[in-house]
Amino acid sequence: MPDTETAIRTRRRVLGDAHVNRAEAAKTAFDAPFQALITDAAWGHVWARDTIPLRECSMMTIALLAGLGNDHELALHLRATRNTGTSEADVMEVILHVAIYASVPRANNAVRIAKETFAAMAAERRP
Repeated sequence: MPDTETAIRTRRRVLGDAHVNRAEAAKTAFDAPFQALITDAAWGHVWARDTIPLRECSMMTIALLAGLGNDHELALHLRATRNTGTSEADVMEVILHVAIYASVPRANNAVRIAKETFAAMAAERRP
């Protein structure tokens, strides 16, 4: 069973320090138990496993979020591709699978979110 430090390190590696710092700064007494749960469960028990590489974890996560229509989390994990080695071509392959196995409307929405997210990421890289 991974420890909290491993979970936090994995979360930072995937989502980046800036995101985690913002989330930690916004944490309140109300949502602290929930934040602890997702850090432990998602980042400690799932993402920190060494069974499959982060790229594949990222692709599965994107597929599930797109298929379920979790748009906010989808954009977050699309941004995380810069840290997981998941390419834009990988994301398109994932979205094609979403179209077939979840629904074309969900995949269409995921394409829109991916285009917006990747364009914003490219703009942030420009000098």
